[in-house]
Amino acid sequence: MGFLTGIGYNLRGIWMGIRTPKLLFWGLFRFFWIMTLTIFSAGILFYYHEAVLSPLWSKPGSGYLLWLWQMVSWLLSIVSAGLAGVLAYLASQILFSVLIMEVMSQITERMLTGRSSGPDSVSAFSRLFFLIGQEIPRTILPVMLGLLLMVFGWLTPFGPVVAVFSAATTAVFLAWDYTDLVPARRLEPFGRRFRYLLKNLPFHLGFGLPFLVPGLNILSLAFGPVGATLYYFKEAPRVGITSPER
Repeated sequence: MGFLTGIGYNLRGIWMGIRTPKLLFWGLFRFFWIMTLTIFSAGILFYYHEAVLSPLWSKPGSGYLLWLWQMVSWLLSIVSAGLAGVLAYLASQILFSVLIMEVMSQITERMLTGRSSGPDSVSAFSRLFFLIGQEIPRTILPVMLGLLLMVFGWLTPFGPVVAVFSAATTAVFLAWDYTDLVPARRLEPFGRRFRYLLKNLPFHLGFGLPFLVPGLNILSLAFGPVGATLYYFKEAPRVGITSPER
């Protein structure tokens, strides 16, 4: 699966979610909470961004250097906004959004196949703990590690390279958090699902890229389950990832 295909499915998911009343309701519900947490996180980051920049580069007194310092300051603010969106996403996942993701994925699956997969014998309480447990190795730990690498990368001579690598890693695992919804609901082994990810890294990089774009990331994070479920049923069988008929 290609990089551009991943971007396309992310955008298709947003468009389908906006046009479908049930998906729009749950997407807007996620959007509201992600937006609220993003504003809160961004407010804290913006409040302290000069304090973060000053130890790295003290505010100069000359005109040219002061202009360059302001440009770096604004760039840091933009990066902080993107980080705030990702941090808000992780916080909402831990609190409740993983359940909304599951509901949106099931609605999309029923629209595509007429039914929703997954074992009926598993209770709602057990499924809740299973879903939350999947978030730890699938998203929370990898994304937090990527963000820490990005921050520490700013303090080293290899900062730009580390920042690009960590951003790409974060995008891939954020995308996998969505594309793994259906296989996880069918209780496929974790190792097999991880191999699906490794087999389709360009697609996941493309699908996850909008999650890192400030502003767009709030909308794409809200409707990500729709595009990922579309991908699973329309493209994944063709490239041998899994079989929806299983």
